Order: sequence, then C-alpha cells, then structure tokens
Amino acid sequence: MKRGGLIIVPGWLVAVALSAAGVIQPRVVTEPVAHDSEDPAIWVNPADPARSLILGTDKHAVDGALVVFDLEGKILPDKTVRGLDRPNNVDITTGFRLAGRRVDLAVVTERNAGRLRAFTVPDMQPVDGGGLSVFEGDPERLPMGIALYTRPRDGALFAIVSGRVGPPNGYLWQYRLEDDGHGVVRATKVRAFGRFSGRKEIESVAVDAELGYVYCADEQAGVRKYHADPEVSGADAELALFATAGFAGDHEGISVFPTGPGTGYLLVSNQDGDTFEVFTREGMPGRPHDHRHVGSLQLSTRASDGHEVTAQATAPRFPGGLLVAMSHDRTFQFYAWAELAAALQEIRTAEAKP
Repeated sequence: MKRGGLIIVPGWLVAVALSAAGVIQPRVVTEPVAHDSEDPAIWVNPADPARSLILGTDKHAVDGALVVFDLEGKILPDKTVRGLDRPNNVDITTGFRLAGRRVDLAVVTERNAGRLRAFTVPDMQPVDGGGLSVFEGDPERLPMGIALYTRPRDGALFAIVSGRVGPPNGYLWQYRLEDDGHGVVRATKVRAFGRFSGRKEIESVAVDAELGYVYCADEQAGVRKYHADPEVSGADAELALFATAGFAGDHEGISVFPTGPGTGYLLVSNQDGDTFEVFTREGMPGRPHDHRHVGSLQLSTRASDGHEVTAQATAPRFPGGLLVAMSHDRTFQFYAWAELAAALQEIRTAEAKP
C-alpha cells in the first residue's frame, strides 16, 4: 500500500521514497568513465567545501583509472590517475603524517597487480614507492575492497583489505600504514580476521572510526561487524551478522552516516534489487550490535555496487551532506543527504502509525 509518498510492504517494512518519477533523483550525474565505474570516495576541501572532489575507480585491466570529479560531475583530467591495472575500491583519510607534514591520502586497491596504491589528495601524487603488496603468499586472493581506519588514541592508520577469494576464517587482512622514514608509505600486516560464508565473496568494507567498528559485506550472507582496532580485547570476535534477509542478490557497498555522537545510519547496497537498505548505526538499548532495519531507499542508480556518504556540508547543492553512488551506466550519481533524510523520516513516521 502507498502512504505519504512511500510504498509500505507489510512483513518487512520495505519503504521506498518517491519523487515525481517514482525514485529519488540525483542532483548531479557525472560524466561517464571510459569502462566500468566501481567505487567512490569523497574528499571535502577544508578551505572551500564547494571545491571538494569525488574520486571514483574505473575498473579495467589495461586502461584502469582513479578518476577525479568536481562537484559538478566533470572529470578533471589533470588530477585523474591512469594506467592502473583493474583498480577496484578506494578510500580516503585525512591528516596522515608523511615526510614531516600532514597530508590527505587516497588508497586504492589495484586488483590485478595484487597491491595498494597511495596518492596524496588533492594533487594526486603517488607516495607508495610504486605500490604496496598485499596478500603475499596467496596469489589468488587479489585485493578488492578497502577501508581506512585512523585509531583515535594514537593516530595510527590502518588499511583493512578484502580479497577476491578467501578462507572461512581470516578473510580480511589488516595493514598498518606509516612513513618509512623517507616520505614513502609502507604497509605492515598486523592481523587476518573475519568469517566468510563461502558464498561468492566479500568485497565492500567500511569503518566507523568514531565507534571503532569495521563492517564487511559477505555478499550472499549479510553484513559482518568487528572491532577495527586490532589491539583491543577480543578484536577478532564477530560482533554481529545482520542484513541477512530481504536482499535480492548480493550485499554490496556499505557506508556510515552519522547524525550525532554514536547515532545515525548504515547504508547497504541491495545491488540486484536496486535499493539501498538502511539500518540504525546505534544498536538497541542493552544490545549495541543489534542494527535495526529502518527501510529501503530507491534511488535512480541501477545495479549500484559502491557508494560513499559524508555528513559534512559541500555547499551550495549539498548543505546537509552528500551521498555518491556508482551506477551501471559508467557514472556516479550525487544525492543531497537532506532529501534522503526526509524520506527516512517519512518511513519512521509511517512505521509509528497504528
């Protein structure tokens, strides 16, 4: 049944926010990449948020690229990094100490080369000495997903990487990233952790740095949750497996949108269902790892794999934050978070009615 701009399907609370065209429409659609858009990351310019950048991977074995867009969706050729061998996923961190200064860093998985590539942002200069090998000793486990975690207590930076294949336990490998003493990033493995159902693969990884958790999408099983800090007690224990029902196929991209200290939403791409499933960031009282399903957002993206979100304003089009999602037509689509939040509020209002 339809209620207040939503479609409510009894039994699972599937709620779709409708525009005049039936779905939430993006404010910006990027120029198409040359081959296969895959995964985005958002860099908010601290001096002028309106000049923020979107980085997106173009997944190709010969002519792969880390493509850089402005907020109008235009490709910036002078910043785009080309010649990568099937780049898969990308993440960004800020304030990394390198060569005696603080830099912002983009790290991308170069899948066929079996390594990570690291570039300073916004100038997109390589600082990895030609690449950081990962999954050494396992040539079949090519890197796909990546999430960066800066530990609050000491500022240590970690990369959590998922591979194309992996064992039932220890699917994710975590690396500490640091200056090698000569202004080049080096990677040191600190642990292998994370369960795997054996059904397809785990690609998407996301970190909630404030709360100290890492999430990964076991594509046909659900979303798994662990501690992001490898040194906490019980770090390797699985804290939750949720989002186990209601997906048409693969669980894909994951992102974290905070609405306040410890509160907000977790968004998970329901790729084959063309929806974004939304869960509470915080758990239930006394059950901090019980992530309740809030509802479903239907955006104009199709078969969306990767997405990223920021709560920081990138005025003027995105004063309340921004969601960037890959679409199968080789583009990335930019959505105003305020419109998604309004749809989620309608969902909650509809749910509360008798």
